[in-house]
Amino acid sequence: MKRLAFALLLAGWAGADTTEEILARVAQIHGNAGVFAVAGYRMGERALTDLGLTRGTFSLRVTHRTPLQVQYSCVADGWQAATGVSAGKLNLRVVEADRVETEAENTKTETRLVFRLRPDFVERYLNTPFPDQARMSRQVLELKDEEIFEVTSSP
Repeated sequence: MKRLAFALLLAGWAGADTTEEILARVAQIHGNAGVFAVAGYRMGERALTDLGLTRGTFSLRVTHRTPLQVQYSCVADGWQAATGVSAGKLNLRVVEADRVETEAENTKTETRLVFRLRPDFVERYLNTPFPDQARMSRQVLELKDEEIFEVTSSP
């Protein structure tokens, strides 16, 4: 049993954040655990995994392109909560655009990924009333990545 626990610890499974810990981390950055911030958190987690990076690294650079509208811009706060990127560390930029997408780059390997919210996700969760945010954010944590976003490699 001790070997299994040790193997899980090495694999990163032991001590995995609970739903409440994730929501608290998002709320600490964002002010609440809103649906689009939680979606950004999920993207950030996926980026760390796919790029082989750890939370807090300076080797991750994130550029969030968005209309300057609440909900779409909230995604950037989720990225910050998940990955530790920040404007102050100069590895998180929010750029005004007519689309919503987030590029994540491992600056050591120059590997880039582009994340886009799925249109059906946006349609389902856009303008979620504030009293429903907590319940819906928990729901977003339970969705498969493919139900929230698309991710592609960037040249």
